[in-house]
Amino acid sequence: MIGRKNLGVSSFLLVLLALGFFFATYNLLTMVIQNKAADEIGKLNHLTQMPEKTGGGNSDMRFHVALTATDAIYSQWQSRIMYYWYKKVKDMPRSDMGKFTRILHSGKADNLMDEIPSFVVDPLPEGLDRGYIVLNRPWAFVQWLEKATIEEEYILMAEPDHIFVKPLPNLAQGNHPAGFPFFYIKPAEHEKIIRKFYPEEMGPVTNVDPIGNSPVIIKKYLLEEISPTWLNVSLRMKDDHETDKQFGWVLEMYAYAVASALHGVRHKLRKDFMLQPPWDPEVGKRFILHYTYGCDYNLKVRLVKMVNEATANIPGWDTVTRG
Repeated sequence: MIGRKNLGVSSFLLVLLALGFFFATYNLLTMVIQNKAADEIGKLNHLTQMPEKTGGGNSDMRFHVALTATDAIYSQWQSRIMYYWYKKVKDMPRSDMGKFTRILHSGKADNLMDEIPSFVVDPLPEGLDRGYIVLNRPWAFVQWLEKATIEEEYILMAEPDHIFVKPLPNLAQGNHPAGFPFFYIKPAEHEKIIRKFYPEEMGPVTNVDPIGNSPVIIKKYLLEEISPTWLNVSLRMKDDHETDKQFGWVLEMYAYAVASALHGVRHKLRKDFMLQPPWDPEVGKRFILHYTYGCDYNLKVRLVKMVNEATANIPGWDTVTRG
């Protein structure tokens, strides 16, 4: 049974969740209302079909779990909870999960280096992100891929606000990475803007998958090719006023989708990759719980139970603060 102390911690975390994601939720809800997006997932192209073969306990299909993070307090506690659940499910049957790296793009080590396997990279030069910190994500991957020793052939790009609800097999199929189809990423509806970065001679706009960079399971060599382009497209999109205004907080997601298309890479769209409450009320057969959006949480919700378990079992949870 969870004692009063942990319930207090949970209440504190819930307040952080509500405050931290308020603006993202407002923007998302606006998009959903305007586009009736709840019905769009079923209208995606043929790549939504499940691949015939995926991993599942095969050492040749192991993927490295990589997430980009900062040393901000909210990013730290998210990363600690994510890493707890990674360790818990990593070696279960049907898992292809390999090693784990938190790519820390704050430019300096923090006090979680001994708790979570971490690799420090530089942030973008001051002012270049113009307050859009997510632009550091492609730059972080460029540096990590150039400097780190990565044993696995595949990489899972993840985020601190992901929780593994079950062991994850390798969902990729050869040179077709696995990606999650976001109902609010609609390249075909923004063809005028997409064509600024994906010219007509490259092919139809439908070559740009309705995804972001996370979650994606991709071969390492493909990500090494795509990442510099992803960074350049992200910066160009941010510099273009029309694109920046239209794409807003999902700009970097569109940039990854465009960069992949520029390299001729198509993704297998796996709706079972992730669930996103409040849109997905049940875990079902999905593998990752993504809790960015503001929700009305209570102690019966799976997320709260998983956060409580992690905070009750992570050593020094109440005492470790940002270094």
